[in-house]
Order: sequence, then structure tokens, then C-alpha cells
Amino acid sequence: MSERVVKPLGRGFLFLDSHPDGCARIVRDLAGQVERRTPERRTALVIGSSSGYGLAATIAGLARYGIDGVGVSFEKAPTARRTATAGWYRTAETAAIAEELGREFHFVNADAFADTTKDEVLNLVAERFGGVDHLIYSVAAPRRVDPRTDETYQSAIKAIGAPHTTKSLAFDGADPVLQEVGIEVATDDEIAQTVKVMGGEDWSRWVEALTERGLTKPGFSTVALTYIGSELTGPIYRQGSIGAAKADLEQTALTLSKNGVQAMTSVNGAAVTQASSAIPGIGLYVSLLHKVLGDGLQTPIQQSIALWDQLTGDASLDLDEEGRIRLDRWELTDEVQAAVRAQWEAATQDNIAEVADAEWFFSEVRRLYGFDVPGVDYDAGTEVDVAWP
Repeated sequence: MSERVVKPLGRGFLFLDSHPDGCARIVRDLAGQVERRTPERRTALVIGSSSGYGLAATIAGLARYGIDGVGVSFEKAPTARRTATAGWYRTAETAAIAEELGREFHFVNADAFADTTKDEVLNLVAERFGGVDHLIYSVAAPRRVDPRTDETYQSAIKAIGAPHTTKSLAFDGADPVLQEVGIEVATDDEIAQTVKVMGGEDWSRWVEALTERGLTKPGFSTVALTYIGSELTGPIYRQGSIGAAKADLEQTALTLSKNGVQAMTSVNGAAVTQASSAIPGIGLYVSLLHKVLGDGLQTPIQQSIALWDQLTGDASLDLDEEGRIRLDRWELTDEVQAAVRAQWEAATQDNIAEVADAEWFFSEVRRLYGFDVPGVDYDAGTEVDVAWP
């Protein structure tokens, strides 16, 4: 036993430790929001299954349609000084739910970019399931080592063409701070490296590996999760270096489709994730979006339910003219965007706490690490040495 009292120590949006009980409760709460349908014995491979939309897709698939399969993520185990990462604890609880549902779902903790990981996972798929019906790709990483060249690529959060200045949300303790953040222009090399990390190359390699080994079942489909977002965040996101990677992801879907694979990108709506909270302007934008929409802001689990309904044929595919699944239409209506823009332009340091839902946003960031979860006693000791499932 290695119980300890875990507190939210860190700086800004990064915390040093995660709370096992809080992480487990969050997973339970997500599963509790899913209305069950009759299991269809579908098998799925989810790359990036421990956090954000990948976690939501895994839980929604398990709880709604009783999927079997494999989830892949890269998390750190607990040490003598630190707890495990939040994704470690979330994965342990997701595995417990899968077992309670009577599903066979395995979790592999390894670098998704590595060919050795692909071999390990595909060997498991071949042995246990004989193939998969769906591949969901949801990887957010700051760097990637290409196993075929040993070259390391580093992503950059920069503008393209011209420098950009944006409003951004930070916190001094629990108090919101409105900042002006300057965004530098990315070099051609930085753009290329960002595409290598966040674009479609690794997704394509997973699909090719499955196909080469004959592990795609009849009717196989694959989706990579992506984001477009608002004109307010466009210069740093969709028109920036990250956007170049997202465009490459969408081009990869078209290329895979030309090669006979049913491949699509799924455009999700804005959400508070560990990846998005690090991007200047996104925190403020999501805070304003929640202020405008309240409960109308669709959560990752709600969107993942819709995604599974479309992938299984329970609902029609909601495609745009470019063949992308659109789960973000609620966010990008003219009415919603006009309201958010008005709040964005009105925001000052004096009124930020009222104009934006800053307190909600900071609480959501803390929840990413298992804190601020109702029903959890944060003054009590908790077992931090949780085994990987």
C-alpha cells in the first residue's frame, strides 16, 4: 500500500500530480452519461485512448455499443515522488468498466508512433479478435520520433505568414488574468516538423499495417479526430502551423479513401483538454463559448456518442462538402460565433471574471488531473500505486 494525500500542486495549467480517485470518478461519470444500446460485437482500435476525445470515444463505444478491442496510450507509472499521470488512472478505471460490461478490451501503454508498438498491438488484435471494424485515431503529442529514420520532430504553435497577437487567459492562483500574447511566425522547417508530428503520416501507417496483415474486417472504417474552430482562434490554430498539420490529416483521409479505405476526419467541437489548454487564446475562447452556451456546449462524451451512432449506422453520417464528419455545427452557428466575438472584444482585465466563464474553465483544467470532482475527499489519503490493467 502506498497511500498519500494528493494536492493540486503546479503552475498555470500544469500539475505535478494526479488524483486517482478523482480520475476514476470522472470516468464513471462519463460512462453514466451514456445510454446503452444492444451490443453489436464490434471491435475497435483506439489510438490515444486515455485522454480527451480519445478517452470519450473509448468510453462511449464501450458503454453504448459494447465494443471489444484495444486502446493505446503513453502514460507514466507512479514513482516514489510522483503519482502516475492522470491518463494512467483513467485507463485503469476504463478497464474496470469494460470488465463489468463483459467486454474484452485491452490497453497497451506504449509510444503509438513506434513500429514496435504497432507490431505488439496488431499481434494482440490478430490473436484475440482476428481484425477490427474501426480504427479511431486521436493522438496529441508535442514530438515524434520516426522509427524508420530515428529523426525527432518537434511541433510548434506558431502563426504562418505574419506575426499575430491574441488575447489569452492565464491564472494567478485562482484569479483569471487576461493577457496579450504575441505569436511568432513559423519557419518552413517548423511547419514541416509540426506536420510530421500532428499530421496524417502515423495514422496512415496504422491503417497500412492493419491492411497489410489482413486485419481490417469487412466494412472497416477509420476516423482521425480533428478541430477547425472559430475565426477568433484561426490565426493561431487553423491558419497556423497546427492548421497545416490538420490540413495534412484531412488530405491523408482523402488519400486513404482513394486507396479503397473508408477513411474520414471527424471535426469535433471545442473542449477543455490538456492539449488545447496549452494553445494561446483557446482557453479564453472556450471560457467565452461556455459563457454563451452554458449546458448547450456539447461535451466530448456527447459528441463521441454521436460519432459512434454514425459509425455503426444507427444514424446517418453528417458529412460536409469535403467529406468530413461534423460534430461541431453547434459551435459554429452565426448566432453563437457573433455572441462569442462580442464577449471576446469586450473582455478586459477588469471584467474578465464576468465576461468569461473563467472559474469554470480553471475547474475543468483541474478536473483533467482528477481535482475539483464532487464526492472525492481530497484531505484523505488515496492509493496512488494503481496497476496498469
